[in-house]
Amino acid sequence: MQWNDYGFAELSIEQLYELIKLRIDVFVVEQNCPYPELDSKDLLSDTRHLLGCDKQGRIVAYARILAPGVSYPDASIGRVVVAEMSRGGGVAHQLMQNAIAVARAHWPDANIQIGAQEYLADFYRRQGFLQVSEVYLEDGIPHMDMLLS
Repeated sequence: MQWNDYGFAELSIEQLYELIKLRIDVFVVEQNCPYPELDSKDLLSDTRHLLGCDKQGRIVAYARILAPGVSYPDASIGRVVVAEMSRGGGVAHQLMQNAIAVARAHWPDANIQIGAQEYLADFYRRQGFLQVSEVYLEDGIPHMDMLLS
């Protein structure tokens, strides 16, 4: 896997198309959850886009890292996604470790908060996150807020 961290203006048109397609394929189609995928946070000057590419150069993993104050008082990691063909081999773990590293590099004094889908809580706990909210529904899917100090 090759990991690259970009600001929005640094993304090529092809990369932008691929990452949006991956997000929509998983979050909207696979999870059968129509929601406003494009929320303008992608465009913010501090937003980081972490791309994981396979040996063929295809984007198979992605996370969006937001500055403190955008979604939460802390920095945050969201839109965490791994293409179906790349699941089960540790790519999600690598993705989160790299996303945490990007957040720490850009905002070293900030905690990192996520809105995790409830069924993935154990995965995020293994990354060091702790549950800090009750379970709530977001777009009809049970979520919880989790924090990495």
